[in-house]
Formats: sequence, C-alpha cells, structure tokens
Amino acid sequence: MPSTTVNAGNIEYRMVLGDAARHPPLVFLHEGLGCATLWRDFPDQVARETGTRALVYSRFGYGQSDGLQKPRTVEFMHEEALDVLPALLDSFGIENPLLIGHSDGASIALIHAAQSGRPVAGLVLMAPHVFVEDICIESIARVRATYETKGLKQRLTKYHAHVDDAFLGWADTWLLPEFRAWSIEYLAGRLTAPALLIQGEDDEYGTLEHIDRIASRSRGPTQRLVLADCGHSPQRDHEAAVRDAIVAFARSLPLPQ
Repeated sequence: MPSTTVNAGNIEYRMVLGDAARHPPLVFLHEGLGCATLWRDFPDQVARETGTRALVYSRFGYGQSDGLQKPRTVEFMHEEALDVLPALLDSFGIENPLLIGHSDGASIALIHAAQSGRPVAGLVLMAPHVFVEDICIESIARVRATYETKGLKQRLTKYHAHVDDAFLGWADTWLLPEFRAWSIEYLAGRLTAPALLIQGEDDEYGTLEHIDRIASRSRGPTQRLVLADCGHSPQRDHEAAVRDAIVAFARSLPLPQ
C-alpha cells in the first residue's frame, strides 16, 4: 500500500475510488489490533454500494505505518482524533466525511465529531467504548497473558511491521490503573451528526450500555443495530447485515454541498 506523511511520520493508506459528489466520503477507523489490511474488502463493498470514495488507513504503530515515537498514554484516542486525523483528512482534501469506526476506532470517531470543531456528515460506531467496563479489562488481560506464549505475536506479525507497538501499545495502555477513570460519555452530549450505533449482544469487550449511553445523550438522530450471536466485530460476524445497514444509512445522509 502507499503511504503519506502526516505529522512527520508515514501512514499507510488505501483509497477506494468513487464519485465524491454522490455521498459523503467514507473514512474507516480500525480497532485496537486492526490496520488497513485487516478491514479486508469490507470498505470496498460499502464504497461500491454507495458509489463514493473511501479512505482506509493504519494508525501509527499499526500495519505498515511508522512505529510509535513515544509510549501511548490514556489520551491516545484523543490525540488520534484531534491531531492525526484532522491532518490526514486535510492531506487528502476530505471534508464532511462519514466516519466508520470499530472499537477504539469508533471512540476516535466520536471524539473527533464532538471535539475537533470540524463537520462530519455522520458516524457509524461499531462496538464503541465510551467508558471502561470490567468485562473489557478482563478480556484484554486474558489476551495480554497469551501474547508471548500462544502464537498471537506471530500471527499479528503478518499484519503489523511494529507488532509490539500495535499490541502492547494497545493492551498495556488499556491496563494502566489510571485508564480505569477514562470516559468520553460526556462528549456524546456534543454530538449533532446522525449516528448509526452497532453492537453484538455477545461482545466480549463491552455491553450494550455503551450504545445506550450514546443514544441517550446525543443531540443528533441515532439508529441502533443490535445483533444476536455477534461478538466484538459485527462487520465480520454479520458482514452482510452490517454492510447493508451502513449503506442504507449513508444513502440517507444529505449530499455533499
């Protein structure tokens, strides 16, 4: 994949071409262990169905992007949403996007929409985190314990050039004692853009309380899609249903001005 320079570092990206005038451009924000490659062809499917372009990228420390220049802190999602993402969007001339985020990527999308001062056409938030639950910390601690011993590091090396940055930068940050107080629930009250909230009933990293709290606080219209027999990755567990819901949501948004 090509890369672009953002804030003095190289970020891996992929652009799915489409008609910028038909619907808002799509920007895909991956989860805590994801990258551009691990979205597979899901962004292509959504872009094809909506007929618009899509940007897929790997955050610093992930995929083939540059590694981390410093350890992550409890503010790492805010830093991505308010520093890196705006610079990346500007580099591609993307305005008023539909942000499609998964897990940490969904939280980054929410922070960007609520706090950056930049307009977004809409939000698709899949398995977002807005506060820290015991179920999430327990799940991360379990997977952290297997990183070196069960082949997980080797599997992740296929996708991440800086695998310790990707995994440890995620797991060890979430497991910091001070992270237990992390919350962006208050930012949900600043949302005005339409939002599609998607979560699985069997999500091992969070309960439905996250999308409930977003829906109750948001000042913009919200839709919910709750999926049975679905874990933390709705776009993989129920690919067709999630794709169709996102496409319908994107088509309902006003055309770019």
